[in-house]
Formats: sequence, C-alpha cells, structure tokens
Amino acid sequence: MQKYLMAIDAGTGSVRAVLFDFNGNQIGCVQREWTHNEDPRWPGSMDFDWTHNWNLACACISGVINETKINPREIAAVSTTCMREGIVVYNKEGKEIWACANVDARSNDEVEELIRMNPKLEKELYWESGQTYALSALPRILWIKNKMPDIYAKAATIGMFNDWLIYKMTGKLSVEPSNGSTTGIFDLQKRTWDSSIASKCGLRDNIFPPVVECGSVIGKVNAKGAEDTGLAEGTTVVVGGGDAQLGCIGVGVVNPNEAAVFGGTFWQYEFNTSDSKTDSGCRVRVNCHAIPSVWQYEALAFNPGLVMRWYRDGFCQLEKQESEKTGKDPYYLMDKKVAEIPPGSYGMICAFSDVMNFISWKHSAPTFTNFEIDPEKFNRYTFYRAILENTAMVTKGHLDLVREATGNMPESIVFAGGASKSPLWCQILSDVLGLEVRVPVVKEATALGAAILAGHGVGVYPNISQAARKLVRLDKTYKPNIGNHILYKTLYEKWRKVYAAQLELSNQKLTKNMWIAPGV
Repeated sequence: MQKYLMAIDAGTGSVRAVLFDFNGNQIGCVQREWTHNEDPRWPGSMDFDWTHNWNLACACISGVINETKINPREIAAVSTTCMREGIVVYNKEGKEIWACANVDARSNDEVEELIRMNPKLEKELYWESGQTYALSALPRILWIKNKMPDIYAKAATIGMFNDWLIYKMTGKLSVEPSNGSTTGIFDLQKRTWDSSIASKCGLRDNIFPPVVECGSVIGKVNAKGAEDTGLAEGTTVVVGGGDAQLGCIGVGVVNPNEAAVFGGTFWQYEFNTSDSKTDSGCRVRVNCHAIPSVWQYEALAFNPGLVMRWYRDGFCQLEKQESEKTGKDPYYLMDKKVAEIPPGSYGMICAFSDVMNFISWKHSAPTFTNFEIDPEKFNRYTFYRAILENTAMVTKGHLDLVREATGNMPESIVFAGGASKSPLWCQILSDVLGLEVRVPVVKEATALGAAILAGHGVGVYPNISQAARKLVRLDKTYKPNIGNHILYKTLYEKWRKVYAAQLELSNQKLTKNMWIAPGV
C-alpha cells in the first residue's frame, strides 16, 4: 500500500531527502552538506559539481529509505525543490557540461557588456520577466559564450537544479515556471520561455526545454534512477519548484494578498499576487508562484543569518560555553538577556542589508552607530538587539516597497525558517511591522511544499491550496505592541537616513560595500 511522499531538496549548503506521510507528518530526513567551490581563474565563481553532488543526493534518498525501513514501493510519488538561479547546461547527448550555483558572481564583464550594448534593455526585460541582471541567467550564459566558447558551442539545453534531479531519476528534462522565471528569460504572464529575450542579449534562442507546470506528473523513475537512488523503478515523479515558492506552500501562503517571511541566511519576503504586473521602478523581483495563476513579489535581505552567526562566534563566547554545559542554544541564552534591553536599543542603529533596489542593488559597509560610551546601556546585548531590530527594519522596508508597487498589504505575516525559533525576534518583527506574525509548526516548509506537489500529482490532494490549508498548523501567534510600534516607526525613518549616508560613504570608496551586484 502506498502511503508516503518524498521531497528532494537541493539547497545552497546541503541536499536532503525528506519522507512524509499523507497527513504531512515528517517520517524521516537524511541530509548531506555540499560546497560549491570557486574556480581560481574566475573570481566570484561558484561551480556546481554535478557528479559528486548527484552521489550525495543519491545517498540521501537511499539513506532515508534505509533509516525509516520502508519499502520503496510504498512511496506514492517524489518531487523536487532547490535553490533558485543555479543553472545546468547540457550537450545534445544530454550530458552535463557546465553548471553554477545560485549566487555565482563571475559575470561582471558581461553585465557591463549588456549595459553598453543597450542601456535601456535591463529595464525593458524586467518589465516583462520580473528579473534584472543581478541574479538572472542571462549574464552567466553570455559569460560562457565569451569565456568558454567551446562549451557554448556544445550547449543544447539549459535547466535548473530541481529539474536536474528529476532528469537524473527519469531521463525527462523540462523546466517549471517558479524556478524557470528566475532566469530572466521568461514571459511572466504566459509562464513560459520568451526566446526573444535571449536574442536581444546576443544569445542563442534554441536552448530552452519544454515548460511543465508545477504539480504535473513528468514521468517515472527509470532503471538507472532506481539503481542510483534505491527508489522503486516506476515510482511517479512530479514537477516541483523553487525553494521560496514551495516554502510558501509549506506554510499555507497560497492565495493572493497573503505573505510570508523566511528567516535564514537571507530573509525572503514573499507576497502573493493575482497578476504578473511588475514594479514600474524595477526595485523588487517578481516570480511565478508554484501555484498556477498566482505570482509573487519577492524582496531579499542579505545575510541576517550570517550576521547572527558572526556575532555569536565573535562576541558570545560565554553563552557558547554555557551552551556546552547546559545543552541550551546560545541564541536562546542571548535572547534571555537581550529581552531586558528596551525596544529601540537606546537609540543605537546598525546597518547591514539595505531595502532591496533590484535595478541597482548594493549594500553599504556594515556599521553600528549612535551609541554612547556607557557599558550599562551599550553592551554586547544592546548590539545584539540592534541586529535583530535592523533585520525587522529591512523587512518593513520590503513591505512598504511591495505596497507601493501593488497597492496591497497583507493582513498578517507567516514567519518561518530558523529565525522564527526566537520568540524575541518574532515579537520584534510584529512590533516593527505593526502586523500579526504567525509561526507554523512545520520546520521543513520547503520540503513539505514539495511533498504536497508530489501528492497533488498522483491525486492524494485534489487541490494544492486546500491541501496546504489542511496540513499546515500554527504554533504561535504574536501581536504587535502598539507603543513599541510607534517607537519603531520613528526609529525606522532615522535608520533609512543613516543607511543612505553609509551607502554614500561606500559610493565614494571610503568604505567597502558588504555586497554589490555584478556591473553596478
């Protein structure tokens, strides 16, 4: 009897296979870390080792089957999800010949070439595709053409990593809209390739595989796929989607005007819309949702998770030592102390990630400012709280940005990811936004979203949205403190002005940008 669904998730830092039952309960998970190394010849590159990484994926799939001691034939369907923007190039025999991971930044020269070729083209392409050169595949493909012409000459097809996983299992190669739209070569409205975009950029227009909608059956695990993975030959494979979009399904954000924040290394703000309209100022990204007829505005905050890790490792040695003795998380121990610091951190402001400006995307040098030489008020707990508040400020900027573009605001926010484990951060986010913040029980939202699509493909769930509503359960709800919200509104205006001044210092090359998009 078939009673399980499997999700295979190719993230930035790891790959994993997660097994669920039909009620959305996680039965098992096996994960393997992987790295994407820089080619020393090409600064900013982020190569993807398809041979080694497929072996790791197979180890996860067979591993979760073995650990849970299930019969592989009990798996009704498999689906896939992945980091977005990473691309794989295949030759006419279907062999991988080049691949890069998501934040590969080797194509500065190519972005500059595209801008020289037609300074207005980036905006024109954004208004159709929802993408700029910052993250899209266009400069990377042009890089292959310029720097590796022999590879470019052999290129027959391109695809994304979730589609690559399916291809390895089934021999069927296609692209789905949620991740395919991040290439910048998609017509958002039609949810399919627009090969004329490639032509306008001086690229070939005949390397695009068929588009198959998320949740559709693409094929069956073939003999080679079964031998590699331990899955049963003939297991149904269902088209998945990008990690943010499937994460939204996994937390129940499936209808227009609903929104989620995913707090990890990056903080992603996702707002669902019922049409594919883009922002006239090209400031915010627009993608296809994994649910047909729904699109998403997406705004990214850079590195909140990495900033927290840096601060923990650099300044919280006592909490790390106590953690080793008590088994309690260092972040939990810090939160207890930081809760005693008043909202607003005594007026101190820090700057890391800026509010997104997709067409000219850059961040100032990190900074803390407006603190006094007073150890009672301005100690490491105050600096820590300022980091928490800074990330919430960026998120408020993203809500305002999307409201300006769409005319709509969500009534509440679903908050998921590692950061949502902190009750203090959840409350700060609610206070800054002035909105109710809802935290779901599920901690593997992206994988659950893939499992829901897998179940939809084989008829376990007739409707994706209804299935998400049924399976997603809330853990906690945080309501804004009105007094704190008023205080944060004033602090937010100051923060925007301070950040603008810090960015100008970086523009003058007096300080070093934390991050800057290729060609900006």
